[in-house]
Amino acid sequence: ESLVVCDVAEDLVEKLRKFRFRKETNNAAIIMKIDKDKQLVVLDEEHEVLLYPTKIIDVLVSLTSEKTFIVYSYKYQHEDGRVSYPLCFIFSSPVGCKPEQQMMYAGSKNKLVQTAELTKVFEIRNTEDLTEEWLREKLGFFH
Repeated sequence: ESLVVCDVAEDLVEKLRKFRFRKETNNAAIIMKIDKDKQLVVLDEEHEVLLYPTKIIDVLVSLTSEKTFIVYSYKYQHEDGRVSYPLCFIFSSPVGCKPEQQMMYAGSKNKLVQTAELTKVFEIRNTEDLTEEWLREKLGFFH
């Protein structure tokens, strides 16, 4: 059993469940953070518009000193022409983060992944690395 530092807020659990079964075909993201006082993973921002990895980069760069959890619904065009909409969990772990903050996020990541029932889990240390090419390469391992 992994160390769980923070629980997942009930309203966030419900939002993630609905997000998993959404019918829209555009890219969208749920961005989460830890409320240190409540020791809960909570919703930070939602993006339901045409959102590409470059837009997520803008959001991450604005949170550079913070760690961030992102669930990203991505319209993925396979080489054979099929289209799928994988849910990607992206854990942003910037270099230079406070050790206390690192522990809270690292300890809560597995609980959040299990709660949201996600299988495509990626970690990124440098926000400039988060590009559409990077995401497509990562998703390529899940044929």
